[in-house]
Amino acid sequence: MSNNSAAVTKLYEVLLAGEFAACYRLIEESAMAPTTADRVAIARLIAAEMGHFEVLAEQIRAAGGDPDAAVASHAKVFDEYHRVTMPTSWLEVLVKMHVGDGLAADFYAETADVFPAEVRPTMKSVMAETGSSQFAVDQVRAAVAADPAIASALVLWGRRLLGEAITHMQWVLAEEEDVMTLLFDGTATLNNAAGFFDNMAERHSQRMADLSLA
Repeated sequence: MSNNSAAVTKLYEVLLAGEFAACYRLIEESAMAPTTADRVAIARLIAAEMGHFEVLAEQIRAAGGDPDAAVASHAKVFDEYHRVTMPTSWLEVLVKMHVGDGLAADFYAETADVFPAEVRPTMKSVMAETGSSQFAVDQVRAAVAADPAIASALVLWGRRLLGEAITHMQWVLAEEEDVMTLLFDGTATLNNAAGFFDNMAERHSQRMADLSLA
């Protein structure tokens, strides 16, 4: 296996662990859903995330890897992220869903050009927005319109989610030198990745504006 192929497989393993953690956290957070329609929407989101999980698991097995071992190897950082970003209300759940969905899509948008052509379809399929975005946007916008006083706390929540996501992403990258080199074209230091994180922060600002939380 070439160095590039090994790095792609390692990236798949990291993303697999992220999908696994996201699914289980969505199951827990769905307990806050106030209506049957909301619970159904969460169930559809979990199904979409599990679809991404299976795509990644298939790629890892094809490369001779073990999906279960990959999840176990990278679980700690994702569990820690979800521990420190545990929502306390349904609106916080919605903002977290929307931000997380968007960050995955942003990750692909920022890195697509570095992947070999044969890798891009897999990355695009597993990092695409899952459809939760409009569901979350509609509910949060309606809630803010009904009670503008709630916006400031949700703005702070959104900033916290972004900060924690970037921090934990940096921890993963610092531990996976091959992935760093793959993503940043050989300039594998977190300082050189600063533009990547700046661009994600810009996209996050627009996403918060879409929620009426600018």
